[in-house]
Amino acid sequence: MENKCGCWSALRRTASCKPSLESRTTNSVHDAAIETRYLNASNREMRAPNDPQNSSDLNPNQLLEFSFHELKSATGNFRPDSILGEGGFGFVFKGWIHENGTAPAKPGAGITVAVKSLKPDGLQGHREWVAEVDFLGQLHHPNLVKLIGYCIEDDQRLLVYEFMTRGSLENHLFRRTIPLPWSIRIKIATGAAKGLAFLHEGTEPIIYRDFKTSNILLDTEYNAKLSDFGLAKAGPQGDKTHVSTRVVGTYGYAAPEYVMTGHLTSKSDVYSFGVVLLEILTGRRSMDKKRPSGEQNLVMWARPYLADKRKVYQLVDPRLELNYSVKGVQKVAQIAYNCLSRDSKARPSMDEVVKALSPLHDLNDFAVLSYHARLSQQGRRKNKQEGTQNITLSQSKWFNESPRSVGKHHCK
Repeated sequence: MENKCGCWSALRRTASCKPSLESRTTNSVHDAAIETRYLNASNREMRAPNDPQNSSDLNPNQLLEFSFHELKSATGNFRPDSILGEGGFGFVFKGWIHENGTAPAKPGAGITVAVKSLKPDGLQGHREWVAEVDFLGQLHHPNLVKLIGYCIEDDQRLLVYEFMTRGSLENHLFRRTIPLPWSIRIKIATGAAKGLAFLHEGTEPIIYRDFKTSNILLDTEYNAKLSDFGLAKAGPQGDKTHVSTRVVGTYGYAAPEYVMTGHLTSKSDVYSFGVVLLEILTGRRSMDKKRPSGEQNLVMWARPYLADKRKVYQLVDPRLELNYSVKGVQKVAQIAYNCLSRDSKARPSMDEVVKALSPLHDLNDFAVLSYHARLSQQGRRKNKQEGTQNITLSQSKWFNESPRSVGKHHCK
């Protein structure tokens, strides 16, 4: 390693070098040092195939290195009608590449991919780009989006992911006219929980730090996969209880103790999961300025209902009508309530959340069935009552008419 000059020495097009730091640290350090740590860690995954360093260190799922020209062709010159989404980092484009290698393919041929293009306007975006390569380059799980490759060429920074057919959970919850069925909501919540549990339970725990509906992507079968690891952070090691860091993330999802102190733990992610679970249950956004003042903050509005089984059904997304599991709603409300505990230590682990959510798939006690059963029972009672009333009226009529009839017979 002595004759190598830093983080990107193995990449063909890089121009800068950084001094070496430890690949993992839990202390709060200068931003430049953090970037260097990410870069050094990323170098393990982004080493060129002919690098003379020990090949046993290479990940068998080696990331592909794309040229800018290849990705430009794969996305049709980054044309506007291929845009899948936009964020602070830049745009995400739909593209096509050949199955074997990095060559672009014609639309509809080869493999469909999502290409994230970073805006070349600052260190922060570049650091998040490197963090994404660092984490997704090493982590592989069914509930994490697969990173296929990258491009680093001059000031261009791009990432290539597997294409997620059904887009984000955010779109399905808040922008589609057809509501997600209850069973699909439970499936998505469980899958997302499994992704977080995988990050937290590893030998080197990782805190996702930006868990929200727009970062949960869905494949054809509505399997949930976490995306966008730009803000992910290595968790505390050894006897450390937290990581001290600058506060980043999305307002409405961040845990209150993290916002106030900058102390980051896996329980910060658990709180964010509780917010998303509330959004799945209610069909409401975590923050919505269009609602009345007392309902704009979802957690503040929903918390009193979560603790009361008699009121919890008032939280259910009205678009579901009565097509939801009665016990399922009760259990989801309980899980959300525990995840949103103001005491971070009282929140469950994500592994516990997964175990609590998994049995909910098999529940079939839908509210609509109970409703029809009650209607039927009420109908039988009503018919019985009406029948009794009719008999009583008939008897009354008979008794009232009988004397007159008898009198007429006597007069003859």
